[in-house]
Amino acid sequence: MTIPKKYLHDRLILLLLSINVFMAFLASVWVFFKLDGGRSAGYIVQYRSSLGISALKTGDSSELIAFIGFAFMVLVVHFVLSVRAYHIKREVSVVILGFGILLLVMSMIVSNALLVLR
Repeated sequence: MTIPKKYLHDRLILLLLSINVFMAFLASVWVFFKLDGGRSAGYIVQYRSSLGISALKTGDSSELIAFIGFAFMVLVVHFVLSVRAYHIKREVSVVILGFGILLLVMSMIVSNALLVLR
């Protein structure tokens, strides 16, 4: 996959890519700082509203570390899709990167909500 020269010189694309990288880095640092080092189990990792009293499911910290992998996966996938869509139309590439930002923000909100529930 070759990155077009126009893609790297487009200011809006570079701004959105920078925001995506910053949000992925912020999401990973946020999860690392919220995790308690000495606590291996007892994190709430799922909330199922349809289960009633047993709506909260617990798990270990590795399930919450998956949010870090998800953030970087979102970053890479949206970058690749954006580069491929840039040949078709610039606006499609911008929308793809914008959806990446939205998905990273929602990931931060969900991970924060699960980590606050302890």
